[in-house]
Amino acid sequence: MKPWTQLDAAAIPGGGTLKLMRRGEDEFSITLGHNELMNSRLKGSEEALATLAIERIGQRPKPRFLIGGLGMGFTLRAALAALSKDAEVVVAELIPSVIAWARGPLAPIFTGCLDDPRVSVREADVVTAIREGNGRYDAILLDVDNGPDGLMVEANDRLYDHAGLSYAKAALRSGGILAVWSAGPDRNFTQRLRQAGFAVEEKTVRARAGAGGAKHMIWLAGARDGSTVPQPARPAGRSRR
Repeated sequence: MKPWTQLDAAAIPGGGTLKLMRRGEDEFSITLGHNELMNSRLKGSEEALATLAIERIGQRPKPRFLIGGLGMGFTLRAALAALSKDAEVVVAELIPSVIAWARGPLAPIFTGCLDDPRVSVREADVVTAIREGNGRYDAILLDVDNGPDGLMVEANDRLYDHAGLSYAKAALRSGGILAVWSAGPDRNFTQRLRQAGFAVEEKTVRARAGAGGAKHMIWLAGARDGSTVPQPARPAGRSRR
């Protein structure tokens, strides 16, 4: 088997290092420590994050999507393939090097999708984009960290706690969808979604579309009317779920 070669590394907020690896000519991997966060040959569940959400919202004029986490662009490309020409897709990516990799070593995978006129990429925390998006989006797709029980950035918990889910609900238009990717199930997160007023559907999907592989979880949380932006929570200590 061909060995892995490190192409680049990037520090992440709060400590730790992402590494971009390549094996052979066309297999890429992004790792954190001993954990592989994504692989260019395993994209089925990331694509399903987009396609399942689009199926749920149906045909809408000028749909607006927010994607949290650029990664290797699997969710973005699947969304662009299924959305209409008048759609708007905002991608929020916290780590600048991930954006640079998309235009550099990973450009053959991205196949020019960052230049699609429907796409804008923000070098920002998706938490900020959500909190600024009151009633703006038809769908919010989150592929951030390892899911609700994260590995990378401690602050990512703000996406998945009660206040974060309230902000996400407020950022959605009536009938919008919050879709969340995770490496595995999380009963506590399902309960928090319901407590936030979402109608929740859990979908188990394979890392390799139609070809087996690891099982991942996607939550499809439907928003109802009457969303309000929550007041800022008081600082609290770290709690693990």
